[in-house]
Amino acid sequence: MALKKQTVTTLQKMKTDGDKIAMLTCYDFTTARLIEQSAIDAVLVGDSLGMTMMGYEDTLPVTMEDMIHHSACVSRGLKNTFLVADMPFMSYHISDQQAVENAGRLIKEGHANAVKLEGGAKYCSRIRAIVDAQIPVVAHIGLTPQSVNAFGGFKVQGRNVSRARELIDDAKKIEQAGAFMLTLECVPEKLASLITEEIAVPTIGIGAGAGCDGQILVYQDMLDMYDGLAPKFVKHFAHIGREMKDAFNEYSDQVKKRSFPVTGEHTFKISDEVMEELKK
Repeated sequence: MALKKQTVTTLQKMKTDGDKIAMLTCYDFTTARLIEQSAIDAVLVGDSLGMTMMGYEDTLPVTMEDMIHHSACVSRGLKNTFLVADMPFMSYHISDQQAVENAGRLIKEGHANAVKLEGGAKYCSRIRAIVDAQIPVVAHIGLTPQSVNAFGGFKVQGRNVSRARELIDDAKKIEQAGAFMLTLECVPEKLASLITEEIAVPTIGIGAGAGCDGQILVYQDMLDMYDGLAPKFVKHFAHIGREMKDAFNEYSDQVKKRSFPVTGEHTFKISDEVMEELKK
């Protein structure tokens, strides 16, 4: 269990000290309470909630209102765990002003500690503007799900020289713009390790190998809640989906067989005198 409050400073110190940062996604109060009682350092209310919680095929339909709602729910379950909230598609793309206003909403209404936005060097002005408003920023490069249509699908990024150099340049410029942390998604392991060495801010990998300063996974993925389906980079740390289905079936079976609820064990009493009076 995290006994001290995680902040921008403590997370940055973890990189300096060589301590790995453990992050998970989180979208609701109940899960947040469980994560708060674990050793997880930070959570991301990701726009991945569009897929994991809302059933969309990608993250593009997610709105600011969706993000604020879920971030606020998660914040109520946390005390020491650091909370990052995603800026959804088209919430920062139009202008620096739009970016600052929406980032501010995630802090004020969603009670996040920091915001995350996707995109490389071309979004440095957005990062600077948000940081100038005293809002910590996590950047995100590599596979950026909001760009799924431009990428032609969910594909590993940075496999050729030009694209790899572009990602290195993105990382350095993002750091200069003021981001305090960088997410690397679906980037080849050796390239992610090089980027991690080249910049002073922590890198958080998802499908980017062990050379990053920390890791993040979608919690439904790592708990095997999708019938064994998961990206290549996911490890199942438990099989909660199977356990949930078994519990649902067992509950249904006991209800139908009248073995649940059990009188006296799961029920409340009323005096015979009251019942007799009611029957008159």
